[in-house]
Amino acid sequence: MDMLKRVDQTIRRHSMLRRGDRVLVGLSGGPDSVCLLHLLNELRGGWDLDLRALYVDHGLRPEEARREKEFCAALTEGLGIPFSVREVDVKGHAEREGLSIQDAARQLRYRAFEEEAALEEAARIATGHTADDQAETVLIWLLRGAGPKGLSGMQPVRGRIIRPLIEVQRKEVMEYLDSRGIRYVIDTSNLKLDYLRNRLRQELMPLLRRYNPGIVETLCRTAEILREENEYMERIVTKALMRLISRKTDEGVELFLSPMEGMERVILRRVLIRAVEATRGLRGLGFRHIEEIVSLVRSGSTGSRIHLPGGVRAVRGYATLTITSAPVQRLGEYTLEVPGETVLKEAGVVIVSSITEEAPGEVDGKTEAVFDLDRLNLPLRVRSRRPGDFFYPSGLGRRKKLQDYFVDEKVPRDVRDTVPLVLSGEDIIWVVGYRTDDRYRPGPSTGRVLRMAVRTVR
Repeated sequence: MDMLKRVDQTIRRHSMLRRGDRVLVGLSGGPDSVCLLHLLNELRGGWDLDLRALYVDHGLRPEEARREKEFCAALTEGLGIPFSVREVDVKGHAEREGLSIQDAARQLRYRAFEEEAALEEAARIATGHTADDQAETVLIWLLRGAGPKGLSGMQPVRGRIIRPLIEVQRKEVMEYLDSRGIRYVIDTSNLKLDYLRNRLRQELMPLLRRYNPGIVETLCRTAEILREENEYMERIVTKALMRLISRKTDEGVELFLSPMEGMERVILRRVLIRAVEATRGLRGLGFRHIEEIVSLVRSGSTGSRIHLPGGVRAVRGYATLTITSAPVQRLGEYTLEVPGETVLKEAGVVIVSSITEEAPGEVDGKTEAVFDLDRLNLPLRVRSRRPGDFFYPSGLGRRKKLQDYFVDEKVPRDVRDTVPLVLSGEDIIWVVGYRTDDRYRPGPSTGRVLRMAVRTVR
């Protein structure tokens, strides 16, 4: 079948375009993007398309980039297509974000496409990915140990990104260009074996063709099957997420625990992956980390937590699972209202205090505490821990460093700076949520009792 008809069929099958669309074409000057531009230009009349082209200069090959930009400018001028250039700093981005050069280039390239499309008010961004690129992508994800989502490869349509050549092989692109005498340029970096994709393209794919001459079609067909199955699973996951998310920010997500505890593992894993992907601050978590979170959901106890890369924490609460990368907010200093209520906003709690002359009943020393008011040095203060802090834990009968107490009580490190400490003068009288100090407990001669209780606020 004629190349133009095949690409037109691909566009229609995947609903890539609507009549009258403005389309921004990613143009590098290489065979694939040049072929794409010419094909869309041939289809322009039938679809009533308004074409634009963009070259992204990655700042990696100054001399070659200069020639490529000149070539692309001449090509688009000859076709009557507006052309623009955007420059990005790939090396700097890679260093700042800890990425490989290829990953950094891909991120910045798509960012440049989106920014230019927004500026040009383009409905679609067309890239020159071919069936060979799809096959290589599947192999890359296979080598990385990806699941169905990764092995489904590139989507023909993702947002406003479209890939009209995704069902066309590279050899067909070359035949199309050669038969029409269409010139193009070669990016010499694609010939280097420094990058995994290049090694796959030049070493592994020729070897696989010896075992299966139709390896590209096979891998692309596998990707399509897995993509359809993955889309079905994702619809199930979307419904599950709608009843799971309690709260979400850029840095974390809070999920209801109860529905997850009985969820099939394959769905639970996908739910957690989706929840993590939806939060900007949780990027970088891999399969192993998701499995650790699954274990926390299945077998963790209330208050248990795991520490993951990048300062990410997963905490199992009484009714929720919180996954967050937000830095721990150290407690500020407060003066306690006695009697009255004092809200500790960083800790999300309120301390309620009252004065009574009645003998105190049993209190747990964790959420409630009682003290001999006449022995206290008012006003009482609240703060977080400091180096050298100590107190006399009730029932212990001796002094203990607060650091040692936290270690013995297995208080997580990221929680210790948020534990409120109530002070009389410089003495810690209550480690809120844990234990009171022995020195200030009421006795037989106590006249007035200070009673305090801590409550969670939302």
